[in-house]
Amino acid sequence: MAELKAQHRAVGPSTDSLTRKFMLAVIAAVVVSGIYFGRPVLMPLALAVLMSFALAPLVGLLKRWHLGNVVPVLISVLLAIVVLTSLGGFMGAQLAKLAAELPGYQTNLSHKIESVVGGAVNNNTVMRLNRTVENLAEQITGGRKAEEAAAANDPVKPVPVIIRRTSVAPWSMAQTVLGPLLAPLGLIVLVLVFVGFILLQKDDLRDRIVRLAGSGDMQRTTIALDEAAARLSRYLLLQTCTNLCFGLVIGVGLWLIGIPNAGLWGLMTGLMRFVPYVGVPLAFLFPFALALAVDPGWSMMVQTMLLYLVVDAVTGQGIEPFLYGRSMGLSAVAVVVAAVFWTWLWGPVGLLLSTPLTMCFVVFSRHVESLKFLDVMLGDQPALRAEESLYLRMLANDPDEAADEAESFLKHNSLAAYYDEVAARALMLAQTDVDRGVLDHVRQERIHDAIKGLIVNLSHRKDAGSDLSHAWRNPDLEPVLCVAGRGPLDEAAALLLVDMLGKHGIGARVVSSDETSATNIRELAGEGVQLTCVSYLEPGTFKNARYQVRRLRKHMPGVPIIAIFWGLAGDDSRYLDGIEATESDIVTTGLTETVQHILAFARRAPQPAIAAAK
Repeated sequence: MAELKAQHRAVGPSTDSLTRKFMLAVIAAVVVSGIYFGRPVLMPLALAVLMSFALAPLVGLLKRWHLGNVVPVLISVLLAIVVLTSLGGFMGAQLAKLAAELPGYQTNLSHKIESVVGGAVNNNTVMRLNRTVENLAEQITGGRKAEEAAAANDPVKPVPVIIRRTSVAPWSMAQTVLGPLLAPLGLIVLVLVFVGFILLQKDDLRDRIVRLAGSGDMQRTTIALDEAAARLSRYLLLQTCTNLCFGLVIGVGLWLIGIPNAGLWGLMTGLMRFVPYVGVPLAFLFPFALALAVDPGWSMMVQTMLLYLVVDAVTGQGIEPFLYGRSMGLSAVAVVVAAVFWTWLWGPVGLLLSTPLTMCFVVFSRHVESLKFLDVMLGDQPALRAEESLYLRMLANDPDEAADEAESFLKHNSLAAYYDEVAARALMLAQTDVDRGVLDHVRQERIHDAIKGLIVNLSHRKDAGSDLSHAWRNPDLEPVLCVAGRGPLDEAAALLLVDMLGKHGIGARVVSSDETSATNIRELAGEGVQLTCVSYLEPGTFKNARYQVRRLRKHMPGVPIIAIFWGLAGDDSRYLDGIEATESDIVTTGLTETVQHILAFARRAPQPAIAAAK
């Protein structure tokens, strides 16, 4: 019976985990299906929310003028309608003007087509290729003779044509002309209605979202909403300004090149740039085709291509990363995946909304534990913390890659901070795996060697000097002895301390735990040692540390001993236990603290004598 219960306990969590994953998959499928089938309502609502964020600063500004709540919303919506109508009217007038001018460009197009087709026809290679394809087609289909024989046996009879006059009702004609326009107009009207209600009921909607998202943690929900609103508003503002400037530059460039209706194409390019990836290429096709029609030669076409390529490259690779910074909060892969996903669900409108919608989802996922995986998958934050990344590099024994990552950290922090906050914590992660029995001795040695390589790669880094006497800064002295507590990882942590002491001009050396064992400590050279540091990533029960400190005191009487327990930072109870259990003079929990104690000791201690034997 006991065995059955044990088996049930062993199987239970796995079954619960599978059930939970299955339910999450079902919920995800239901949500995606709801988004797809609910697009007639959800798509205008999403557009309205996006437009509401764009109009919210204007509404807030008008409210500061004590105009109440309704008047600022009406003014903002009317202003949006005027802007959209003006843009539509301008584009319609320009297109009508262009349509009237197109017949005049027919001659240039005909000459270009004739030159391209004539070059292809007169090309011997193309002619031979066409002849080969025709011969193969004849062999596959049975040849022209079979076709001619079949035509002779079955002559084609003439088809009588009857011309009848039909009358079209005015309603049918209106439906034919206005029918394609009804759907976009209905979408625009629905969006504007949603925008008005969202702006009028903004505070009430906020309260309801907080209630649904989690009234038990209102502070976190409020932070998530504020962050999403701030990021989205900043993104829309910067994107609008960038796209307007982009369209202005394109319009001026096309005007200088000589493309007709340059203002229209600049405006269209700026608007189309709101659509990721395909907006600019689609906008480029119109002036490109016009350049072919207007110019008898090919120079306008080449200049138009260069204009779009250069301006788009400078804006996308130089200006936008500087402007946006980390405001989007999305990785490059997330932007592509979001574009594909939302386009699949909602078509072109989904492509337009892909980045803002995904940005909001990522912001909420950072504050909701059950949605953290979305932040990891789509966010621009590093997937691993700095110490976790370094731990992986150490497991792979890749000190060069580790040093490259360290350089980015050291741009804004000191070397001591890197050793304390990254390298030491990475070693503590390794020690945790040792305690769990999943890190063997070979890989511990590999991590030890990786730390040595990392220290060598960062040896050019300088830290703050010290005001020690000349005797303490004598390179021939090694007054500090660092003792590894148990294994290679403790020795690697001690190497960090030795390197940092060297930056301050204090000589130090590291000895392994085997050299301080009960059988080998008699052979340990202790001449010139003024201070001893015992390094432990995880002291365990302090038993090992206590006996090691006793052996060191007996072998080098009168030498102060510092016990460094790297993993006890923030654990006050175990820290106090360590002071009492180890019988050491000082107990520290980090590199910076230890270095400060050693520097203080060096300033007040007598000058050490040069060791007789090294």
